[in-house]
Amino acid sequence: MARAATTSDAFNAIAEPQRREILILLRGGERPVSDVAQDLGMSQPQASKHLRVLREVGLVQVRGAGKQRLYDLDARGLQPVREWLGGFERFWNESFDRLDEYVHDLKQARREGDFDDSEQRG
Repeated sequence: MARAATTSDAFNAIAEPQRREILILLRGGERPVSDVAQDLGMSQPQASKHLRVLREVGLVQVRGAGKQRLYDLDARGLQPVREWLGGFERFWNESFDRLDEYVHDLKQARREGDFDDSEQRG
């Protein structure tokens, strides 16, 4: 099965590690492409290409400021990813809840066992 184009949705766009790094960087506020490139150790054309993909899927916004183009995170584009992950979050929360109950039951049984042992010794 052919892989979807990187510009088709947020899932494909964030599959690339450097694009995830860009999103993390932009959490701190808007940045020009030259800063993104320098901070992440990539060429400006590479950074521009990644930023274009992120913009096309709605994960970053761009605005002109004089001669510069400033890029900013648009986390609303991550909503489909968040919704998809929500099912796994519920799974893990339920699993941890069951584990908490199990540990509680073990501790309770141990306390009761310690009490029974002390009665038998006395």
